[in-house]
Amino acid sequence: MGIFNFLKSVGQKLTPGKEDEPAKRAELSDQELADLTFQNRLTRYAIELGIPVEGLKVRFKSGKATVEGVAESQAQRENVIIAIGNTEGVEAVDDRMTVVHPAPEAVFYTVKSGDTLSKIAKEHYGNASRYPAIFEANRPMLSNPDKIYPGQVLRIPREGEK
Repeated sequence: MGIFNFLKSVGQKLTPGKEDEPAKRAELSDQELADLTFQNRLTRYAIELGIPVEGLKVRFKSGKATVEGVAESQAQRENVIIAIGNTEGVEAVDDRMTVVHPAPEAVFYTVKSGDTLSKIAKEHYGNASRYPAIFEANRPMLSNPDKIYPGQVLRIPREGEK
């Protein structure tokens, strides 16, 4: 699939807890330590969302996350990409995952000011009442169809996709 770009300054905030503060090591710079800590938070976040990806591995360096693993479906693959990419601090996701049952890629849409899921559904499907398809395609990252924000990237499933 390649590299997907995201807005680094918006998205889910993964704030550190006391248990996450790394011990400083002379062989790693402060930035390298920060990247490793954030990499661990990204991995934990993806796992906590419950998107099944076998052998999920997330690496992070200087704003770019690289994801590896095996997803059962294209939708699961894309959900991992948008979950990681829609996290504050991530500006690009390098997708290196494989899919057991490949399917055509969904459309990725960046939310603009004034957008609603209904408006996006009208634009992509010609019918505003199809917004639940977009909402369901972006779960568990979306918990409420009214809570989207400018800069967020959403997965727009193809017609007929379950």
